[in-house]
Amino acid sequence: MVNKFIENDAFLILALKEGQEKAYDFIFRKYYKALCAQANIYLNDLDLAQSLVQDCFIKFWEKRNQVDTIENLSSYLSFMVRNKCIDHIRKEPHHHELNKIIANKSNDRQADAQLLSHEFEEKLVQALTQLPDRCRIAFEYSRFENLTYPEIAKKMGISVKAVEGLMSRSLKMLRSKLQDYLPIVILIYRITH
Repeated sequence: MVNKFIENDAFLILALKEGQEKAYDFIFRKYYKALCAQANIYLNDLDLAQSLVQDCFIKFWEKRNQVDTIENLSSYLSFMVRNKCIDHIRKEPHHHELNKIIANKSNDRQADAQLLSHEFEEKLVQALTQLPDRCRIAFEYSRFENLTYPEIAKKMGISVKAVEGLMSRSLKMLRSKLQDYLPIVILIYRITH
């Protein structure tokens, strides 16, 4: 009979419904460690994780008359433990404080990013004014008006190749003038997106 326990969860569920403590004991030993590891991921406290898993097994035993609806015992127990952990986390008073701290840090990062963004925009405007006129115009058409190179060429009365040359010169000059800000631009992008 023990071999049937080992091979088949459906048989375990049936035996459990009949009130066989051996089936319950076997299920407990089979799943307890894995469920504790799962709970510990949520709680980061092994003692608490073990306690909550034990509570789940007590509830499981108390509802043994309803177990015939379980199709996958492993998933059922895992879902039970997951929900117990989430309920515990929600009831913890420090949970709300932690959310406030996270929100404040996020707001601080957003404010820092805005300041850096404004500073960068000022430097970009200064750098753009230092570009030769045709380079600046091509760059502004491309980046601020979202025109394609052929559209810029038509608007400026030059070839697409000439536009490519102007854009290449513009970007090279801007990179040189804004090199100290390039890491900041990347940081701003990561924070705001």
